[in-house]
Amino acid sequence: MGDLSVGSTASSVVMADSRRDIRMIMSATATPRTSFNKLFDEIGTVDQVGIEERVAKFQTRSIKKSSKLWGLKTAVSMVDLTTLEGKDTPGKIASLCQKARRPSFDPDVPPVAAVCIYPFLVRHAARWLADTAIKVASVATAFPSGQSPLALRLEEVKTAVSDGADEIDMVINRGLFLAGEFSAVQDEIGAVVDACGDAQLKVILEVSELDTYDNIRAASFLAMRVIRPGDFIKTSTGKASGSATLANTQVMIEAIRDFYLATGIAIGMKPAGGIRTAKQALHYLVAVKETLGDSWLNSTRYRFGASSLLNDLLRQIEKEKTGAYQAPYYFTESAESY
Repeated sequence: MGDLSVGSTASSVVMADSRRDIRMIMSATATPRTSFNKLFDEIGTVDQVGIEERVAKFQTRSIKKSSKLWGLKTAVSMVDLTTLEGKDTPGKIASLCQKARRPSFDPDVPPVAAVCIYPFLVRHAARWLADTAIKVASVATAFPSGQSPLALRLEEVKTAVSDGADEIDMVINRGLFLAGEFSAVQDEIGAVVDACGDAQLKVILEVSELDTYDNIRAASFLAMRVIRPGDFIKTSTGKASGSATLANTQVMIEAIRDFYLATGIAIGMKPAGGIRTAKQALHYLVAVKETLGDSWLNSTRYRFGASSLLNDLLRQIEKEKTGAYQAPYYFTESAESY
């Protein structure tokens, strides 16, 4: 799958670390704010009031019965069904994969887009999903902190891909970003791109730690300038408070729109963390349609990182089709009864 050899990985890491050391020495007298101001001059800043007014309007859109049912099923097809717990086991992953393949007894409900798990469980998910189009996604690069030596982070990516991961969800080093070390951030993302080989990459910004909408826009552009067409940017790990919100996601999809208009390169989007209800998911899809257009309303360009969202989507689909709500326990948390 295009893996780097251990030797070439070590060499690239040494070169990346050396370039970073040189940059830090040369820029010792520069302030992080100087770096941010220069980038803001290039990409523009965010109108906070405008963003928040816009997302408030998205939440007032009335979605009628047939359109609502389409939106709910589309949202199911965009879910990265996720478990990232210390107690995850191969058996739990087997059940999760069955849930991903057949979320509901209703044959009209599609499978999810991917199963997202820790690297050491990738080989188990790959076996259970081998005969499907469902992707195996794995968090990597010292998730969720991103705070370990680059060589170890790259080796983790390579191992996950070798074990069968179709997609890698990496975290950026927020410390480097907040220090204004933008080239170092991009060097690390670029090294992960190389380590991914043919696997798709999603770059997690961890927006709750970036402090401002301007910083979220800046981090989005830094990532998009390095990753490949069809790769993604992602809001959050889901492990920090204040993860995905409609407002910070709007900042990112407007950055995607502006980048696409400037370059013609289409980048995907994945909000993750805190999206639990079907009503929320529909608001996010309205935002995508009105900002990016119908071309982003599919799982190749838009995903939801979620664990509890799927069952609420299934409940709402059942309600739209039958007029009655099912109890939450009607839909299994995994798929052990299937």
